[in-house]
Amino acid sequence: MKFPLPGRAPWAWPILLCASLTTWAWPLTAHAQETAPAPVAADAQADTDDSDAPRPRNAQQRAATAPRFEIDMQAPEAIGAFLLRHMEVQRYRELRNLDANELGRLLVLAPANVRELLATLGHFSPTVEVIAPPGLGEAATDAGNGDRALRNAFLGTIVVKVEPGPVTQVALVNVSFVGDIANAPEAAAQRADIQHEAGLIAGLPFSQADWDRTKTAALRALTAKRYPLGRVQNSLADIDAEANQARLYIELDSGKAMRMGDVVVQGAERYDAITAQRLVRLSGLTEGSDYDLEKLQDAQRRLAETGYYDSVFVYAEPTTDGETLPVQVQLREAKRQKVVIGIGGSTDNGARLSLEHTHNSVPGIGWRVVSKLQLERDDQLASTDWSSTPNDDGWRKIFGGQLAKQIDEFTTTSSQRLRVGQTQLGVEYDRSFYLQYDRAHVKSGLLSAAAQEDAKSSITLNYAWTRRRFDDLVFPNRGYGLSVEVGAGYTLGNDRQPFARTQARWLTYWPLGAIARAADPVPGQARDVSAPGRRTELGRLALRVEGGAVVARDSAPIPDTQLFITGGDNTVRGYGLRDIGVPRADGTIGPGRYKGVVSLEWQRPIWNSDRRSNWENVLFIDGGAIANKAGDLKPVWGVGTGIRYNSPVGPLQLDLAYGLEVKRFRIHLNVGFTF
Repeated sequence: MKFPLPGRAPWAWPILLCASLTTWAWPLTAHAQETAPAPVAADAQADTDDSDAPRPRNAQQRAATAPRFEIDMQAPEAIGAFLLRHMEVQRYRELRNLDANELGRLLVLAPANVRELLATLGHFSPTVEVIAPPGLGEAATDAGNGDRALRNAFLGTIVVKVEPGPVTQVALVNVSFVGDIANAPEAAAQRADIQHEAGLIAGLPFSQADWDRTKTAALRALTAKRYPLGRVQNSLADIDAEANQARLYIELDSGKAMRMGDVVVQGAERYDAITAQRLVRLSGLTEGSDYDLEKLQDAQRRLAETGYYDSVFVYAEPTTDGETLPVQVQLREAKRQKVVIGIGGSTDNGARLSLEHTHNSVPGIGWRVVSKLQLERDDQLASTDWSSTPNDDGWRKIFGGQLAKQIDEFTTTSSQRLRVGQTQLGVEYDRSFYLQYDRAHVKSGLLSAAAQEDAKSSITLNYAWTRRRFDDLVFPNRGYGLSVEVGAGYTLGNDRQPFARTQARWLTYWPLGAIARAADPVPGQARDVSAPGRRTELGRLALRVEGGAVVARDSAPIPDTQLFITGGDNTVRGYGLRDIGVPRADGTIGPGRYKGVVSLEWQRPIWNSDRRSNWENVLFIDGGAIANKAGDLKPVWGVGTGIRYNSPVGPLQLDLAYGLEVKRFRIHLNVGFTF
């Protein structure tokens, strides 16, 4: 059996699987189609109502308490529920002025309506029987003879018996192309991706919802890159009811390839429009480049993250005129200055109070300045960061300074830092060059004043490089991030010695796919066509590896802020903040010259789901080690479980970890994903 395309063979069986389930029009009389009940005459009310019985005050109350008929659905549970939601006759169940004649006409059409609904679920050979309520014909005759007493009477129970029969399987999904994409060599990967994604429903039970989603996904993939004017030119579901097979065909017309043009900025008043233009071009939207929706979204994100704008909208309006699309940038600028007061907390540092002032354009130089004061139970921080507007290559000049104080049991570390250099936020990676001065003074409450160490300071020249290739920067499911930093310099003061410092961080996500749960989909529910079958999503593995080393003579007085220490919410769970380090002479824990951290986490949906769930459970194992010699690195381990909620501001995580070394449980709370 074949379903014709619109405009072809109108005499064929008129079941177009792309038709909406709620748009059928039935040959009812005018008053049966009314949504409001007709007024009841006073004498009829007197004849049918008991004067001593309480009367409903309105038609809605009568409808809620006395439906005109009931439906006894005898079908498999899921299918029966679907039919009861969508059967046309169900719409008239509480229509007060529905009479027996009209109900009879509805029941004549009901079997065809049920078969059409079942066809959308892939059941093309069902057995359907609709049994009218006993005495419906007599009631129709009496009503036709003017018996007003039967006008609002209960009409009985309709019995619907359904044997759905075998479900039709998708045997083939064929995607063909016309237009520029059909032969363009640069579009070969795009064609292959569209065909692969559409073919994922092959071998699955057919449903109209899946077929519609497949066509929509194919069109979205076509118009996301190079071809914003693309459209579905033809689609066909060829149903072989005897073999219970469906062959699906999609023909996509790409139209002509479109390229990006000039960047047009609207709304730039306080800040120079050229800054927005540069950031858009740095996202890859250069003049003459292919139309790319992902790059438009990246440009919008970059502009929003600068802090110069309260709202940003970046788009290219497709047009049939020409092959070049101007990039439209609509901005609503932020005020030049703002103050933010924040209250928060963490399991590591307790309550937190912060005060942040931002000046987006300092008079005379036009630099952006962010100054911050943060107070926590054990840590206090005051910092200021200055940055220029980006040049054509995306480089910004930077200058920053901070004062910090850390309290770890009996030890207090006071530090100062100055940094000057430049940084670049690129398309695929970020880079920074900077000169940095560090000074740190450690004071122990267990030592006398004469035994306290002197402050240590250093100056270093550093290079940092970061690459992020995650599929999503807020809720990553696959991809990786790599960050590397190297530096070299001298200690200052009376003992000047050279040293080198390097550290690296790697984070990767592996999706685990899914396992099949059942052969058949839930009737009437759309399936995610991004993966085959009804399935249970297995989630993903997240692997994090960190390492660091300071190479210098044993006698070199390296500032503590240039050394490594670990433990806490974002490093090794099961241990407190900065609990993993090198024992000092006074028995406290301090930083060391070598660091190694590893973490493996399994993130999975809490409930069976065929897509990423907002609520997830995690199982994890973390390990970390700090030492002054590479051979002395001995990791301590933490294991545990936790809950993730994917909130609008990012993942909210609550973990319960057990430190194997300290033999105690610890709760960890963290918000957001950053790399």
